Amino acid sequence: MSLFLIYIVLGLALLYFGAEGLVRGSSSLALRLRISPLVIGLTVVAFGTSMPEMVVSIKTALSQQGGIAIGNVVGSNIFNIAVILGLSSAIAPLKIRLQIIRIDTPIMFFVVFLFFLLFRDLTIDRLEGAFFLLLLIVYTYANLYFSRRAGKRANEEFSDTLGVAHYKNVFVELAFILGGLAILIGGANLLVNGAIGLSRLIGISETVIGLTIVAAGTSLPELATSVVASLRKEADIAIGNIIGSNIFNILAILGVASVVSPIYGQDIGRIDIYVMLGISLLLLPMLRSGYRLSRLEGAFLLITYGCYLYYLLTR
Repeated sequence: MSLFLIYIVLGLALLYFGAEGLVRGSSSLALRLRISPLVIGLTVVAFGTSMPEMVVSIKTALSQQGGIAIGNVVGSNIFNIAVILGLSSAIAPLKIRLQIIRIDTPIMFFVVFLFFLLFRDLTIDRLEGAFFLLLLIVYTYANLYFSRRAGKRANEEFSDTLGVAHYKNVFVELAFILGGLAILIGGANLLVNGAIGLSRLIGISETVIGLTIVAAGTSLPELATSVVASLRKEADIAIGNIIGSNIFNILAILGVASVVSPIYGQDIGRIDIYVMLGISLLLLPMLRSGYRLSRLEGAFLLITYGCYLYYLLTR
């Protein structure tokens, strides 16, 4: 068992540092291209911090372990809202921009609901995956297009928010991006091998491992990003990172993974999907209440996740 735990810990560490490098390089590149901080949070940072989920899900799909691939995405989406936004708003109430309330959060709920409809047969096939990728391209292009039209000034304060330097040399940015991806792949291999070995050893299903250990572990970059942004009063990054990550988790991660190899998630319970759907829907009125996510609402989200975790471990 100790060997599998070592694999998991090392894998998580590599995923974290790999995502950190990827976010540093891609965020600096985005600043070079004059993209606004909110859109950077919704796209570049969100996509970068979701790369651990991407690498893990592709690997498990290729290994015919669909339970971990689907569980990773569903568990990460629940963890992102309930734990990361809950903890971030408990640290400091988050003020919400109208774009988040009117556009991006409803899009996130639509994407989650679409997954709910397509996954009723417990399978995401190649055609459904290709449809997810098409929607991702449209969403990302629209965000970048309207951001460039709204204002062409890059907010240099964003680089201070996450400790990301605005590198002068584009080759440094590319080195961070490529190096981060390489580390992510190595970390994903260790994490998946450790998680599978541990689940078989202690008799817990791969799906539960995917919903808990793998989901929480691959969400560490989002956790670090949003907590730091909350501490520095940068609600745009803290919330944009999570909303964008949840959209990316379904459209990109399940899209790419299922195009590579159709995903079968027979072990995923309906309750898990309902929890993801319900907590995504719950976020809409929370964000509209005073255009902020309060400490009380954050505490409620954390308690909700605690109840869900208890259910998972006792079912």
